[in-house]
Amino acid sequence: MNFAARRFILRIALLLLVSAAPLMAQQTAHLSIDASRAGAKIDRNLFGQFAENLGHGLYEGIWVGPDSPIPNTRGIRKDVVTALQALKVPDVRWPGGCFADEYHWRKGVGPAGKRPATVNSTWGGVVDPNAFGTDEFMDFIQQIGSQAYVSVNVGSGTPQEAAEWLEYMTAAAPTALEKERAANGHPDPYKVGFMGIGNESWSCGGDMIVDYYLAQLKIYSHFVRNMNPAQQDKNQMLKIAVGPGFPETEWTEAVMKAWKQHDWAWDFDGLSVHWYTTPGGWPLSMPSTGFSVDDYDKTLKSTLFMDEFLRKQEEVMDRYDPQKKVALVVDEWGGWYKALPGTNEHFLVQQNSLRDAILTSLNLNIFARHADRVRMANIAQMINVLQAMILTDKEKMVLTPTYYVFRMYVPFQDATFVPVDFDPGTLHRDGITLPRVDALAAKDASGKLWLEITNLDSEKPVEIDAEITGMTVKTAKGETLTAPAVDSINTFAAPGTVVPKPISATVKGGRLALTVEPKSVTVLSLEP
Repeated sequence: MNFAARRFILRIALLLLVSAAPLMAQQTAHLSIDASRAGAKIDRNLFGQFAENLGHGLYEGIWVGPDSPIPNTRGIRKDVVTALQALKVPDVRWPGGCFADEYHWRKGVGPAGKRPATVNSTWGGVVDPNAFGTDEFMDFIQQIGSQAYVSVNVGSGTPQEAAEWLEYMTAAAPTALEKERAANGHPDPYKVGFMGIGNESWSCGGDMIVDYYLAQLKIYSHFVRNMNPAQQDKNQMLKIAVGPGFPETEWTEAVMKAWKQHDWAWDFDGLSVHWYTTPGGWPLSMPSTGFSVDDYDKTLKSTLFMDEFLRKQEEVMDRYDPQKKVALVVDEWGGWYKALPGTNEHFLVQQNSLRDAILTSLNLNIFARHADRVRMANIAQMINVLQAMILTDKEKMVLTPTYYVFRMYVPFQDATFVPVDFDPGTLHRDGITLPRVDALAAKDASGKLWLEITNLDSEKPVEIDAEITGMTVKTAKGETLTAPAVDSINTFAAPGTVVPKPISATVKGGRLALTVEPKSVTVLSLEP
């Protein structure tokens, strides 16, 4: 090869190297974490669950009855209880959702054989035997070690009905309702941690205008009381008012303005908001299985709107409540796709893929960054409905990718938020722009630092270079969750397709180095 040819090849090589340099730099994420910087507490209630009387969420998902051949404790599936115990579920919202405003609690107490069958007109017009009622729900809550978040019926109920329900659940004095509960096998009062005053009152909860809802809110807030002696003063039940399920802020403005002017007779502690990831909008068109990488990108782009949605509501709340006494409660969120073919469309059955694991981590990280105001959230839903933790089919059970993300995030419950400074980088594909990475850090009560990294890139790994100050870190280990494809799922036949695997990182001189796989969620513990 002559000199001229060599010089030409060298020039081409240099040009290729220079043109590739920005791409190579983009694939390295530089993080800066000062462990001495303390932010808000990441309230454990951000990791709450939602179990509506819908499809097979309660019946077959939780309740199989005491005579079922499926192993159970007083009718509640043992395998489901064991799985949920590992998540340290802080609270469960029940009985709805839209169903809450047609639920009349008296039909679900007393001897099972005497309970009237009713029609669930909200979700498919199916017959509800009312076998799973108040006492069964409270039994379930106690078995998994959680708290009750009860939504009372404002739409078709009355303040008296709601007040008597709370008395049945919480009275310790020997009232008629306390005696009735005791006769039903539960002499001790239940603890109700949270009470939702209605659900989506602007739509399925009564199609109310905000002024009418406020009139109802004040009545229910005053007359529906928790009577449990252990839940007075600092341990009192928190009341959650209905907020919007849309980005516009007029509803939030009206409710918060009323709260600012409230007197001793009524109050609330949280304002609920609902926001689902619905790529493509309504009617639903996105499938939950067999989707493309382009669909994956669209879904993540859609879910990242949660940050802007929360910010808009917070700006209004901050004007009326600068001390942030009222929590923002995202008690319905998650991916909502077309129902699986061949299923009852009213049962909201969908699969759960690696895409949903990424979606979960992004939302939990957003909630954590808003933790000074967002102090409670409930994913929709717990079992067999929408973005579920668990899927069941008769005696079979499978844990979803979303379940594993919630399990990986357990160390962040009640941990202290630690800001992470980083350039997320950008992904460009088919007109969609996404951040390449997301990250979250927090310090738990023992002083251990936890780091979460999400790689949104479906194709390329990302090199992580993290500078850690404020504490000495010698080891880093944890788990990463990924799978062969963005639409990989766990099935009853193949439950281990999307499961976490151990990972370790190199720590030297205050710097952490590791490579995170494409389309992955990674959680590390950083220890001295």
